[in-house]
Amino acid sequence: MSQDQILIVEDEEIIRSSLRRLLERQGYCITEAGSVHEAQDCLKQQSFSLIISDLRLPGKPGTEMINLANGIPVLIMTSYASLNSAVSTMKQGAVDYIAKPFDHAEMIQRVAEAIEKQAAQSPGSDAEQGNNEAICSGDGFNGILGQCDAMQLLFRQIQKVAPTDATVLIQGESGTGKELVARAIHENSKRINGPMISVNCAAIPETLIESELFGHEKGAFTGATAARTGLIEAANGGTLFLDEIGELPLEAQARLLRVLQEGEIRRVGSVQSQSVNVRLIAATHRNLRQLSAQNEFREDLYYRLKVVELRIPPLRERGSDILMLAEKLLAKTCGKMGLDVFSMAPETMAAISQYQWPGNVREMEHAIERGVILSEDNIITPENLDIDVRVKQTLFRQDAEELQDGLTLEDYFQRFVLEHQDQMTETDLAQKLGISRKTLWERRQRLGIPRKKTAGT
Repeated sequence: MSQDQILIVEDEEIIRSSLRRLLERQGYCITEAGSVHEAQDCLKQQSFSLIISDLRLPGKPGTEMINLANGIPVLIMTSYASLNSAVSTMKQGAVDYIAKPFDHAEMIQRVAEAIEKQAAQSPGSDAEQGNNEAICSGDGFNGILGQCDAMQLLFRQIQKVAPTDATVLIQGESGTGKELVARAIHENSKRINGPMISVNCAAIPETLIESELFGHEKGAFTGATAARTGLIEAANGGTLFLDEIGELPLEAQARLLRVLQEGEIRRVGSVQSQSVNVRLIAATHRNLRQLSAQNEFREDLYYRLKVVELRIPPLRERGSDILMLAEKLLAKTCGKMGLDVFSMAPETMAAISQYQWPGNVREMEHAIERGVILSEDNIITPENLDIDVRVKQTLFRQDAEELQDGLTLEDYFQRFVLEHQDQMTETDLAQKLGISRKTLWERRQRLGIPRKKTAGT
């Protein structure tokens, strides 16, 4: 069992006690504080492995804990729907954030990851940390966003392979950003001043692909009224990116193999070969090794392609990157439409985190755009995104273990509404919970919580 000390800074006692019980069962030693001022006294008396702080606290905000932590990782909780406020805390130095009310399993995972990450950052790894910070800074690495370990590994691999002329095979599902990786390799190579030609092998008809890649002479076939330079020749001195290379016909594969082996091409209908100096980057979502075993892809070409093989992780394997990307895409979409940045309801963030994203980043971008268009009150709901995910439209998932564990999200919803409806309007309640007025009304109906009647009604 862990003996890590955790400081919880939360002014709502019911949330604080529920979180304490949850973490104590995981073996953590818990100290509680109801404000930043109380937390300061705790920090003077003992050391902690992690601080979990609410964003909104009486007096000073929870972000003040980041300044007081002296190197202790701070995980910020927020009950507000805006991802902007949560992500901004990470820019200030928070190790992570989580939407409150939170899912118990997710909280346990976030806590463990934060403590493990802190333990791994030994004084001897300063140089490596500096490199990682450089990669993570700004808008990511060459415009590719990613903070998880798998993406950091990918960025380091790109940095190593880019300055060479090695052939690269990029493996990744549809929508993961294979062309972005190829462009990052090109822009960090010695060929940056040369052209980068991108070709989607699946988009070119099989009857035309050899002519498109290798060019043709006048009269080489019916309709060839003039000589034409092929795309490989056009990439001379630069980089040729062949996307979906698994769709390349076997005949074209044989000719491409000659380009890699001999560094020369021959136009369709020509008897003369000519030298080309091209760096090849290929990408596919298919298993080329399996295709080779089935004689659907040349084995010799496969081994020539995979001099260096890079794997882009699917979005579902990227952990907290998912919400970070959603926030960036939301800001980008709103900016493109000339709108103020919308916010997401907590259940929307839960849906985004739990959805498998078979179309990866491309699918997320389309879903976010759809959500912005269909949102009625600048708060995006799961229904706006129209993603097929089985997330209960309640603030907490009702696992039997969670129900006996103490506070569920429905408990929290009921408690919050009953405690605050005398002092807050329906609009204020909805904004505080990060949901729309319509959703608030629907939950009142489902849970049997009538609106408080005002005088004269």
